[in-house]
Amino acid sequence: MLSLDKVFNAQIILKDIVRETALVRAYGIAPECELYLKPENLQITGSFKVRGAGYKMAMLSKEEKERGVIACSAGNHAQGVALAASKNGIKSLICLPDSAPISKVEATKGYGADVCLVEGCYDDAYNMALKLKEEKGYTFIHPFDDENVIAGQGTIALEIISALDDVDAIIVPIGGGGLISGIAYTVKQIRPSIKVYGVQVAGAPSMYNSIKENKIECLKSVQTIADGIAVKQPGVNTFNLVNEYVDDIALVSDDEVASAILALIEKQKMIAEGAGATAVAAVMFDKFNLKGKKVVSIVSGGNIDVTSLSRVISRGLMKSGRSTSLLIELIDKPGQLQDVSRIIASCGGNVTGVHHERGNTESVNGCYLRIDMETRDYAHVQLITDSLKAEGFKLIGQGGLF
Repeated sequence: MLSLDKVFNAQIILKDIVRETALVRAYGIAPECELYLKPENLQITGSFKVRGAGYKMAMLSKEEKERGVIACSAGNHAQGVALAASKNGIKSLICLPDSAPISKVEATKGYGADVCLVEGCYDDAYNMALKLKEEKGYTFIHPFDDENVIAGQGTIALEIISALDDVDAIIVPIGGGGLISGIAYTVKQIRPSIKVYGVQVAGAPSMYNSIKENKIECLKSVQTIADGIAVKQPGVNTFNLVNEYVDDIALVSDDEVASAILALIEKQKMIAEGAGATAVAAVMFDKFNLKGKKVVSIVSGGNIDVTSLSRVISRGLMKSGRSTSLLIELIDKPGQLQDVSRIIASCGGNVTGVHHERGNTESVNGCYLRIDMETRDYAHVQLITDSLKAEGFKLIGQGGLF
């Protein structure tokens, strides 16, 4: 049974395995509240997952350790299990979805595990791991629906309360629910007045839907840049714990997550993966009533693939109005590009790309001009578009939506 004693025991056992990540005061991200970040992206293996995996591994019997362990993961739990197994001299096999970032796959191998790539998402990898467990006799290390794993994640709550005694709310990403279950259970035993809010992405709202319907729901598919929390179905234990101890759950979009990743890079010089930035996105985009509150957002992981990061930054720039594209229909005659450039420059915009093509315009002499620009914010974009229209230019599309 999950208990507060078990969470404190996990804190003792994990003392020599994980690092205590110090809270970081965040400025310029959420001016309406006093925001602190719990940077588990700086944890060993780059994610909080090593906490639950490390404690679960310590609780195994001698016979279970000798048989070896198997796990399934979108990447972060894999690395936690691989490291914990290696430290205990245990053989490990990890099933990962073939969509997992290459960086996470290679890191898992680097920590000493064998890897089995499975076509599909996390849930497909989970089914394969269960099949191999039965065939080979491995001990299965569940990524979230296990009381020892949940207790290990609960050690984060102990660190937060110790570091910030008067915290009002803790914002936590949700995939399968292990992290928020451990944090919410621990917080409500020690300080019931602290609000615990969960965040899922709109492309993978399994726990959100389940809580709203008051029964465990299984999604047909998931699609999100937050691959670490792309889970079709929450666990039985985690569903019950979230239902009892979590105050509310909200959804964020992929664009909002991208904006949060960008904000963390620019304001905090901190790299977060999609799942790790969801709690920050929830604060940035006012998903909960946090005005005037002391708030901790869990930055749960930082294992983002570098090639994905560049795409996410571009998306975040577009979402925040820091970059945009305009499609303008012109009469193909000398001086048109010069006039467009003059107007944009006079408004303070910076042109980064120009593409000119003749197409199916209303006029036989017509053409299309696509302008890519760096801008300050949405108000700046509006100033530029209004100025172009005022001088008679016809805008066909804006913001890449063409």
